Amino acid sequence: MRPDTPAENVDHTAEAARLERTAGLYPEDAEALLLRAAAHLELSGDRPAATALYDRLLTSAQELDNPALVRALKASNLWEYGHEAEARAIIEGLRTASPRDPAPWLIIAESLESHDELETAEETFTQAASLLLPTDSEPPSAVHPLLYGRHRVRRMRGLPHDTWDDLADTLHSSPVSLDELHDPKRVWSLGSDNPAELAAEISRLQAELGAYREALSRPFPVAVLHWPAAELTELTSAYPTLSAEYPSHEDHLSTIESSLRELSASGTGNLGIVTGTVPSYEAFAASEGSSPGDVTLLPQYATTLAARGRAVAWPPERGAGCWCGSAEGYEGCHGA
Repeated sequence: MRPDTPAENVDHTAEAARLERTAGLYPEDAEALLLRAAAHLELSGDRPAATALYDRLLTSAQELDNPALVRALKASNLWEYGHEAEARAIIEGLRTASPRDPAPWLIIAESLESHDELETAEETFTQAASLLLPTDSEPPSAVHPLLYGRHRVRRMRGLPHDTWDDLADTLHSSPVSLDELHDPKRVWSLGSDNPAELAAEISRLQAELGAYREALSRPFPVAVLHWPAAELTELTSAYPTLSAEYPSHEDHLSTIESSLRELSASGTGNLGIVTGTVPSYEAFAASEGSSPGDVTLLPQYATTLAARGRAVAWPPERGAGCWCGSAEGYEGCHGA
């Protein structure tokens, strides 16, 4: 169940409880599952319970993949139910820590913006862009929202375009320009009695939210299972019946790439790769009451890994390393 599903269509409290139970079954994925549970709790209106989940993650003995993201989400949530001072302290701490991931920056900057702290929001967007924008290549897609947010806040403040605003305009692909989308006067059109003005504003909002909604509404990726060399050797040694499925590691990697290309050519979108491990696969087989040597279990395992947030998007972004784990970039390896 997606966290953006309207409240009238889902019991967010029950969905949060289900995700918490799943986190208990799969502790290696607890971070992603509990963050989704917290999102459902926020949507249900139980913000204190969401904060309790963020605190549970932050005080866990298990090392987090992205503690800055958890702190940013906690700060945003706290501010929404009256804990402004604590939220500000967390935001200031994150700005000082300067995480290398765009997501925490975007969350805290938008939180500041939503509470009319436009100048501080712009400073935060600018600080993030200064830290994360590459100087010698095109910005990765994960950084684009920072540039769009900075453009929006500066437009609200009535500031003239600068170099990064021009870059945001260049990266933006919607038929409605960023200047139009971020026009402060648009807010007045929402109170208009003119149906044509309201229709135009709805079109603008749809264009602005289109990419966000598309990303949120995508189903789990069509995921192809990848075994690193050592794991595949262990797997086929322990379960010889799978040797026919995996004649060699080289063939396995080639099959992954060719399968994904065929799916892409047929029009299938949102493709991904999940990486398996033998202990995880054996635990999955046990939970299904099946034998790990059953070849029909492999696609189910891949789907389960994807549902637990383990999929990596395919193809990799331009300039990124290859999905196979080699030291080469994708374009020079399996993307050649």
